[in-house]
Amino acid sequence: MITELGHFALILALGVALIQMIVPLIGAHKGWRGWMEMAVPAASIQFALIAAAFAALTYAFVTSDFSLKLVYFNSHSDKPMLYKVSGVWGNHEGSMLLWVLIVALFGAMAAWFGGNLPLRLKARVLAVQSAIGAAFLAFVIFTSNPFLRLAQPPFDGRDLNPLLQDVGLAFHPPFLYLGYVGLSMTFSFAVAALIEGRIDAAWGRWVRPWTLAAWVFLTIGIGLGSWWAYYELGWGGFWFWDPVENASFMPWLFAAALLHSAIVVEKRESLKSWTILLAILAFGFSLIGTFLVRSGVITSVHAFASDPERGVFILGILAVFTGGALTLFAARASAMEARGVFGLISRESALVFNNILLAVGSLVVFTGTIWPLIGEIFGRKVSVGAPYFEAAFIPFMVVLALVLPVGAMLPWKRAKVNRAAKQLIPAFALAISVLALVWAMQTGRSALGPIGMFLGTWLVAGSLTDLAGRTGRGAISNRLSRLTRLPRADWGKFTAHVGLGITIMGIAGLEAWQHEDIRVTQLNAPFEVAGYTVTLENVFREQGPNYTTTMADMRVERGGETVALLHPEKRVYPVQAMPTTEAAIANGFWRDIYVVIGDPQDDGGWAVRTFIKPFANWIWTGCIIMSLGGLISLSDRRFRVAAGAAKAPKQGVPAE
Repeated sequence: MITELGHFALILALGVALIQMIVPLIGAHKGWRGWMEMAVPAASIQFALIAAAFAALTYAFVTSDFSLKLVYFNSHSDKPMLYKVSGVWGNHEGSMLLWVLIVALFGAMAAWFGGNLPLRLKARVLAVQSAIGAAFLAFVIFTSNPFLRLAQPPFDGRDLNPLLQDVGLAFHPPFLYLGYVGLSMTFSFAVAALIEGRIDAAWGRWVRPWTLAAWVFLTIGIGLGSWWAYYELGWGGFWFWDPVENASFMPWLFAAALLHSAIVVEKRESLKSWTILLAILAFGFSLIGTFLVRSGVITSVHAFASDPERGVFILGILAVFTGGALTLFAARASAMEARGVFGLISRESALVFNNILLAVGSLVVFTGTIWPLIGEIFGRKVSVGAPYFEAAFIPFMVVLALVLPVGAMLPWKRAKVNRAAKQLIPAFALAISVLALVWAMQTGRSALGPIGMFLGTWLVAGSLTDLAGRTGRGAISNRLSRLTRLPRADWGKFTAHVGLGITIMGIAGLEAWQHEDIRVTQLNAPFEVAGYTVTLENVFREQGPNYTTTMADMRVERGGETVALLHPEKRVYPVQAMPTTEAAIANGFWRDIYVVIGDPQDDGGWAVRTFIKPFANWIWTGCIIMSLGGLISLSDRRFRVAAGAAKAPKQGVPAE
């Protein structure tokens, strides 16, 4: 009965979404206040109905209702409760229900907290957001219904993919979807502004919090996915340039560009057309990612194996929304004249350069991702791997890291590079010193490590210099007092840039200096890896809640002292007859010791893989700090109340 109620709530939500899509748009066009105001209760009702449907599906998973087809294929009575819940979105149908729930949530939040928005703009934003929701609700109901019953309910289920039965993967999809769908709000603001023909400083202020929230959630989601790949898959890496990884990385890059571009709209009323275009492309690439994951055109560890008909439906959604928005963008080009002028050397120009690097970097990733698909169309097998992405993408990020501290120090409108450069001399000297130190310490290795450490130090020191420069001159006590009164947005920018620098140092250090050892070893036969002595002391089998495991006891010593006792596992889930690797990791500030137990050998030995990974934790620490920087900026009161909203009618540029 609860399942049927959930299905009925989903159908009602589609009807409400269609009303919310049509009525407020007509009201905004005609100037009918009552019709425009209908958008707010409709957004709340739509969210409540989809939340009820999601709760019904969750109840079915928690209670192991195997009469539901989705529960049967993705759950099992012995599965731990956490993974019963995460099984709700660990499949195509359930994850799409989560998608539409988040679309409705963002629309409801815009309705609840958009009191400072002009009524016409608010009505149009909620209507566009509801149009996105209606499209995906139709997709769920007609092609991916999660509430289908089985005529003869089985005794037990087929279990969830064992690779998804992990804490990191339990929380990774919700955060990632919050980022993907968060960009739908920036898209809705962009399309609403194009319909209205008004893009101004107030619009830039309104769109920034939504962009920032989406970017933060994407950062957390990508970081969780990378962390999961690092410790769960047993291959020792954190990024594979997999098409599904790229599908989330491309919108992240566009969101970062949009975030910086919106600052120029807000501060200087420039880059209007570029900012609108970025808002369209950011969400467009989110839809492209959805298509890649769910169309069946790619094979990936974490792609949903779906039939091509669903892919065609998503491709239609992509064409309608992205194509329609770009057509409207072309029609409204004359309404987006820039007011602010700026010199070639200015903060505006630096932000434009930042945007170009991020956007081109994203397009490079996109080209490498779809090139094998294009090759297959023409009957050729093409493989695009890490060498292409590292050679084509990394140079753009190196230039971005070099320019970022200088651009942050430049004043608006017109600037002199010499003045900013003088302030950054200590930061540059520190970065060069780190480069020289690292270069002297390493022998016979590539330049990747020293250059990465230089760039990371340059970003961190440059951010500190920028923050200190905002306190002016004078006594230290006065400067510290002014430091505490800086806007939270400034603190957020500083924190995010420091996080980026730390992540760059972590990636460079790990890639340049890691040690790998693969061997067959006997019990109690020590072997050396990069100055550590590793001993396989015991191997035994145990029974888990829904799996059997082969677990090893491994001792790691250095200088005769025990550094770590590690217990890597190799699990087998009998329901799906699928093995998984559980790496054992001794985390440290400067390095990780990473061991994996493999299969038994004919001579009684065991295959063992050992890694020494310098600076590994700096990668995810940097991601956490970047996310924290975004959250600090979001807490800035100016973003919460959208200061300047009252001036919007005077500052707007009417449509031709």
